[in-house]
Amino acid sequence: MAAQAIPPCSTTPPADLCSADASDRILQEITAVGRRLEAMDFKILDLSVASTSIRAKIAHFQVTVTDLDQRLTTVEDHIAAMPVQDMEIQFLLAKITDLEDRSRRDNVCFFGIAEHKEGSDVKAFLKNFLPELTGLDFSLPLEFRRAHRIGPLHKATSGRPRSIIACFLRHEQPRQVISVARSQGPYSPEGHEIRVAADFSRVTNEKQKKLDIKFGLLKQLAHRAYPVISGALPQTGLQGFSVS
Repeated sequence: MAAQAIPPCSTTPPADLCSADASDRILQEITAVGRRLEAMDFKILDLSVASTSIRAKIAHFQVTVTDLDQRLTTVEDHIAAMPVQDMEIQFLLAKITDLEDRSRRDNVCFFGIAEHKEGSDVKAFLKNFLPELTGLDFSLPLEFRRAHRIGPLHKATSGRPRSIIACFLRHEQPRQVISVARSQGPYSPEGHEIRVAADFSRVTNEKQKKLDIKFGLLKQLAHRAYPVISGALPQTGLQGFSVS
């Protein structure tokens, strides 16, 4: 059987591609594709700029996170050291309270003395009043560094006189006055009860008040359990009065 001959390829384009309309349409499509490629280039450029900005922000966030981590570590270290610092603060506060109480140990507070009874000279009034109050014959003359009322005068209009605080020159005299006044109890001339107390810091006064409350409860319990001997319980000797 004889082989069939293959017809030669035609190099002539189809008639519809050779027309002017076809060429214009192809050019338009090519132009449209070019515009699309240009638009895609702009979008890629925008994405590249946005990506650069995001990378910069991520780097900034990484620095911020590192800084926050360091700060958190510092805070944790401070928190771990707080118990030691708190102990040091409590120790310093105790020393300050002790120093304040020591600086007040020559002071005596007098409560219930009528306003203006001291006249214009509080020191002279106390020199005459204390022997009468205590019944003591002081071996050395009474001398004071300072003596004055505490608080503004308008508080006296309520009927309760302001307290008098006196700073003695000699260390032994305040202790004598307080000891005798406590042993004798309240002094009530002309129906006005006058009380005497040592001058302490606010912290010590608060502690003494709490101690007095506890001792009072203890005394009540002792009286219920042992009514015969409860009267023999000693006094606390820590009854202080606020002078603030």
